Amino acid sequence: LAISIPASYLLSMAIPFDPVRLLWAKTQLLYIGLYYLVLSIPFFFTGLIIAKAFSSFSEKSGLFYAGDLLGAGTGSLVILLLMAITGPDQAVFLISMVAFLSPLILGGKKLKALSLFLILPVLTLIILHPPWMDPRISPFKELRVALRHPGAKLLKSYNSPFSRIDLFKSPAVRYAPGLSLKYLDPLPEQIGFSIDGGEINAITSPADQASLAFLKYLPSSLPYEMRSLDDVLILDPKGGLQVLVAKSSGSKNVCKVEGNPLILRIIRNDLREFSGDLYSQNTAPGLGRSFLRSGDRRFDLIDLSLMAAVPSGSFGISEDYRFTVEAFREYMGHLKPEGYLSISLFLIPPPRTELRLLNTLATAMEELGMEDAGKRIISIRSWGTITLLAKSSPFTRQEIGAVRQFLKDRRFDWVYYPGIQEEETNRYIKMAADEYASAFKEILNHETRQDFIDQYLFDIRPVRDENPFFHYYLKLANIKQIYRTMGEKWQYFIEEGYLLPVIFVQVLLLTLILSFLPAFVTKKKAEAEKNNPLDLNLTLKLSYFAFLGIGFMFVEVSLVQKMILPLENPPYAVAAVLASLLISSGLGSLWSYGAAGLRTPSITLAISILVTVYSLFLPYLSGFISVHPMVFKIPMAFLALLPLGLLMGIPFPTGLKLLGESHRVLIPWAWAINGCLSVLAPLLVIIAAMVVGFRTTLWIGGAAYLLAFITSFSLSPRSSGQKQHPPTVQH
Repeated sequence: LAISIPASYLLSMAIPFDPVRLLWAKTQLLYIGLYYLVLSIPFFFTGLIIAKAFSSFSEKSGLFYAGDLLGAGTGSLVILLLMAITGPDQAVFLISMVAFLSPLILGGKKLKALSLFLILPVLTLIILHPPWMDPRISPFKELRVALRHPGAKLLKSYNSPFSRIDLFKSPAVRYAPGLSLKYLDPLPEQIGFSIDGGEINAITSPADQASLAFLKYLPSSLPYEMRSLDDVLILDPKGGLQVLVAKSSGSKNVCKVEGNPLILRIIRNDLREFSGDLYSQNTAPGLGRSFLRSGDRRFDLIDLSLMAAVPSGSFGISEDYRFTVEAFREYMGHLKPEGYLSISLFLIPPPRTELRLLNTLATAMEELGMEDAGKRIISIRSWGTITLLAKSSPFTRQEIGAVRQFLKDRRFDWVYYPGIQEEETNRYIKMAADEYASAFKEILNHETRQDFIDQYLFDIRPVRDENPFFHYYLKLANIKQIYRTMGEKWQYFIEEGYLLPVIFVQVLLLTLILSFLPAFVTKKKAEAEKNNPLDLNLTLKLSYFAFLGIGFMFVEVSLVQKMILPLENPPYAVAAVLASLLISSGLGSLWSYGAAGLRTPSITLAISILVTVYSLFLPYLSGFISVHPMVFKIPMAFLALLPLGLLMGIPFPTGLKLLGESHRVLIPWAWAINGCLSVLAPLLVIIAAMVVGFRTTLWIGGAAYLLAFITSFSLSPRSSGQKQHPPTVQH
């Protein structure tokens, strides 16, 4: 195990997989399977170790299972600390050092000597950190493309549990989204940065005040041209361009909330002087919704941006709680009576992102009692961007007149305003067909909205917290037409998350093989044990462990997703939920080891009921946690999930103990089935959540535990028709 951890990482780096190459090389699909093979090697040895322990000491399975879960739960917290100190490559090698402790402590003299001999090269690699250890970045990712420009230079790389950020200088960085073609002067000095090798953004130097004149020629400066805005909140400002827009426009109080704390740390520490001390005051890390919910401040403007330096799509199956109906209700609820909500994004044809935004925003406004949303929304576009403005009250003639003058001076175009005429659109930056203007009219008209949504090529329905996959636009019924519309390229489907079903099919095949292959070996062993033949309840016995694997992962993954909103970041949610469930499950396993009364089928029934209760109260729990500082949020989430975790740690070791009393030979098989379905289940959770939402996936997890309760009675030796013998007394 200790050897395979760094070996599998280095081997995976040598696999020439690149999603972009799927466009012309279908062999790339085979490389995904090769990834499974290589990355599964450490887990294969881990499985052997645990299976051997369970088989040899089935009567102590609760003790071994507790150790396994307590270690896993602790590891999910320690890895956050480790990733904050070093990069993922060095972390892998440090983890292997932990595995080397086992043979050093428990092994014989030869094994100890061999372990010490092998530790030396691992330590050497950790200390020297040669370049070939670094994670491989696709040559087609934005960072690699930007660094290929003449004169480009990589300045520094940073790692955190949230992301990897690379600072660089390159002619490719000219960050001024939608800049009016009437502005002809050079831009100020900028330093680019990429997040995880893509999503390029930039920090703009304010040293030369004259060069900041370009800010007034950006479409996102529109709200500041309409009237004076004193109190401004900018959500996820990244490199801070919108902060400069607000300050240069005379805003007195500019609050910033950035979801990636590593960006704040870099700009505050390493680029403080270059950025003009951009984030020294009124700046907080986290999710904008949590920031707003923790107070009752009202703003003249809340500014959101979906733009990087280079237009790019988002991964379709990634959750995004910033752009749901509930999020927009939060934003609109924290505006002053005449305040604006501003959203800017790149135009990436065919139209879909902006239409879903409009649908979601209009739905949120109507739920707040603003039935005439069409009178409270305006939109403009430049050659490459679109900006939406929303207001709690209807836009006045004076405001619309100010926008009209802004468009005329900068040669931007209307998309929508209340009462717009067709001849007013598509004037300066002409499109063959002005799809945006016509679509906005259809959506903001109550009589035509639903028909437009139903008939549109892409899925542009409003998105809610229950299934927050904002960037997933596919309609399965329109796959062929979408394929033709996207230029008959499969790359779009990969970005939409269609690698997920490919992975699911491959994992399903592996699961079937690994689940049924042991049947041939087990049958021979069972026949050899004349006094302990396989009974007719074999399917039910193994189904018990299958349902436990499905139930545990459906509950775990669903809880992780539900905790992203209150804990604000996926890494925190993953660490908190895993630590809580695994550590408490380990404690529950220890508890059941010492208390025979807990080793009953009724525990699985209790879990099923408790999961249903959690599904109903999680929204209230999420709202309660989200208003507190992060130092309290993680402990609160940990304690909230503790009762459920305590019970979830009992059924598996209980089942192994009972199985060991009747059919010890089946224990590795039961462990394999449980493990395989624990890998398959998370994929099923995401696929199901995209259709029915995470509350329903929690219910599915509860149903799996109910089925485990029904099948648990087959584990009793009595159900196998075996006679119970009194214990043998040895003198």
